[in-house]
Amino acid sequence: MTIEDIDKEFVFHPFTNLREHEKNGPLTIVKGHGSTLIDTRGKTYLDALAGLWCVNIGYGNTEMAEALRAQSEQLSYYHTFASMGNEPVAHLAQRLVEMAPGTMSKVFFGNSGSDANDTQVKLVWYYNNVLGRPEKKKIISRDRGYHGVTVMSGSLCGLPGMHAGFDLPLPMVHFTRAPHRLWEQQPGESEEEFVRGLAEDLERLILAEGPETIAAFIAEPVQAAGGVIVPPASYFPAIQEVLRRHDILLIADEVVCGFGRTGENFGSPVFGMRPDLITVAKGITSAYLPLSACLVSEQVWDVIAGGSERYGVFSHGYTYSAHPLAAAAAMTNLDIIERDGLVAQAKARGDHLAERLRAEFGGHPLVGEVRGYGLLGAVEFVRSTDPLVSFDPALKVSAAIVQRSRELGVITRALPAADTISFSPPFVVTEAELDEMVSVTRQALDDVVARLRLLP
Repeated sequence: MTIEDIDKEFVFHPFTNLREHEKNGPLTIVKGHGSTLIDTRGKTYLDALAGLWCVNIGYGNTEMAEALRAQSEQLSYYHTFASMGNEPVAHLAQRLVEMAPGTMSKVFFGNSGSDANDTQVKLVWYYNNVLGRPEKKKIISRDRGYHGVTVMSGSLCGLPGMHAGFDLPLPMVHFTRAPHRLWEQQPGESEEEFVRGLAEDLERLILAEGPETIAAFIAEPVQAAGGVIVPPASYFPAIQEVLRRHDILLIADEVVCGFGRTGENFGSPVFGMRPDLITVAKGITSAYLPLSACLVSEQVWDVIAGGSERYGVFSHGYTYSAHPLAAAAAMTNLDIIERDGLVAQAKARGDHLAERLRAEFGGHPLVGEVRGYGLLGAVEFVRSTDPLVSFDPALKVSAAIVQRSRELGVITRALPAADTISFSPPFVVTEAELDEMVSVTRQALDDVVARLRLLP
């Protein structure tokens, strides 16, 4: 049996059409270096998405491999229940608090962005219980938001496909509009009017549900999987005025944006967010090992710590919370990013990516928008730009472009909310590699347009 046959026989794949996989099997990657991946046939690919928005320092980093070897020899694992600790995690927690925006005070570690956002909701509920507000438990998220796949974090996603078949979302989760100007901004509406309308929509939702029942609002600085949606500069300040008025906590989901993806250490200050809680994962280790963290502000921590007097032991955590090997990976990853100036490089490479995307796709009759920020980019395809009309989802236009790109040696991703493809390459990507990623994707578009006869 080939490795593909074994995979088809035994592996249950996430985010995969299972019947198609049973027939076609996987693309099996066996090696990676920098921005390049190699499959079982020896074919090479440029990875334009850094895995899943996460391999920021690139594949095959030998410094990281050595750090993991050394830590596994020193202390491969010990838990952090009942006040037990380890050195790497203490140093990492200090580093995260010192580099984070706002008044972060403590760090709770998990394994993925999904479980971290699940933890954030539990923290918010616990916080309100300690304050004697048992009814203040609802969470507001946004259309097109992506926050994970657990029962709660999946509920927080504003993507219908995340809910279908799973009896989600849970009833305490509510949604407000995304700041997606392409589809949400009305003709002739100024940016100021657009933002004011979004803030007013949020306030209407809060008042309809009852402010005394709304605990938190969760948002990504840039909505990644929802379409690489970049908010107007005045958006978060306007939203936060509403939240403060009704004593609602702000959770910043920095899983994609954190650790340099926006050209800054965190996305929150870039867009004027002042969060009470911050979720990080992905780029914290550049995906060399699973790790996530909930950064908790001093205000929230003080209340939660006071809960010990009422509830005793804080009964939440995982076997692998604050894993020393993952913490060592994070420390090494952050050392590499800082020493090699990769945050500034991400910004510079992002500027180049944006320029190339506009040059190849701007003005195309089937391109509704080219957008992005930092080393995040996206192209959204539409049936018509004037008037603006989306493609019939049954055509699967973006999926066809992604498939053709892969055949041509570039891996991108079709996003679930519309016919959008995304770019989020490693920070170590070269300008020449970016040029190839974009030009190949444009060739894929041309090939799909011809095959599906999308233009007259």
